[in-house]
Amino acid sequence: MAAVAPVIAAPGAVPLSDRWRTGRVCIVMMSAIGDAVHVLPVVTALKRRAPASHISWVLQPGPEALVRGHPAVDEIVLFEKSRGWRAYRDVRRSLAQPFDLVLSLQVALKGGLVTALTRAPLKLGFDWARARDLNWLATTHGIPPHAPQHVQDQYFEFLTALGVPHEPVTWNLGPWPHEREAQRALFAGIDRPVVTLVIGTSHPQKEWLPERWAQLADVLFERYGLEPVIASGRSSREIETQRAIAARAHHRPPSVHGLRETVALIDGSALVVSLDTAPLHIAVALGRPVISLIGYSNPKRVGPYRACHDLIVDAYGDPGEDYPISTAHRLGRMPRISVDDVLAKVERWQERYAAAPRASTT
Repeated sequence: MAAVAPVIAAPGAVPLSDRWRTGRVCIVMMSAIGDAVHVLPVVTALKRRAPASHISWVLQPGPEALVRGHPAVDEIVLFEKSRGWRAYRDVRRSLAQPFDLVLSLQVALKGGLVTALTRAPLKLGFDWARARDLNWLATTHGIPPHAPQHVQDQYFEFLTALGVPHEPVTWNLGPWPHEREAQRALFAGIDRPVVTLVIGTSHPQKEWLPERWAQLADVLFERYGLEPVIASGRSSREIETQRAIAARAHHRPPSVHGLRETVALIDGSALVVSLDTAPLHIAVALGRPVISLIGYSNPKRVGPYRACHDLIVDAYGDPGEDYPISTAHRLGRMPRISVDDVLAKVERWQERYAAAPRASTT
């Protein structure tokens, strides 16, 4: 490990060989499905600039289910956290062949440990101030310090350091050709425009009250002629929320589980209403209008990227507050969001987005 990771002083000023462009690249970003969505434009930009490169990505089983099959990813190295320290042994074996470039995008301790297990002349990580858990010890170089900005732009700093343009921002998230038949089956029998409701997250402070979801689902069905469909995982909180919605709603929404199924659902939806979680960013990647319900995290940092800012229901800030971009969290904010707050954004969607041509961002 390097004692200190030197900072790359200027955009594109990597002082080592450019052989990664025809060599082997390793992406270290293992967890958080939303972060995996943000990393996809980085991967697509690398492959666009260096189509002969071989890109391996270390992923945990959750985001792996979303990424597997992506045309820009040549290999997925599975990190099974449930195996404890044996997971690192397994990954070390899988990463035995040297790389030409490692991008250490995960600032948690496990990201640094996996980066340390790789062999490469250039291991690029965050600058010292942003590299938590001593991650800078595992890298050879750091990107320059930068003022706080959206998470997506933060990952683009790695491309800037390598001299790789990130425009056009492309996710290429699908649905891919072999998934289209299953998507058609998913929507078979639905004779209304679909609105996807994303009701669960990994953090209870990001979630909304089940009775308000139920009320919203009924109004969307009865007043706006939409077919609400729930996209959710299988955590105990999500299952309980879905049961509570079913018990209260007059029109019980069906549900879809699984990440690739969620991609297919969102892709075919007229509207998405989402908490601050991965499907929000999937909606952006697919060019679908999304109403974002955000209160715990800073919307300027984690909200929809370059899209639908006028559809954000912002419970993070106080009325009239011009808060800065930061990683600070605010507790107890989500109950501030009323059903009427969301319906005001539905009206906005109906006026501005419902008849608009679909953006091409995939």
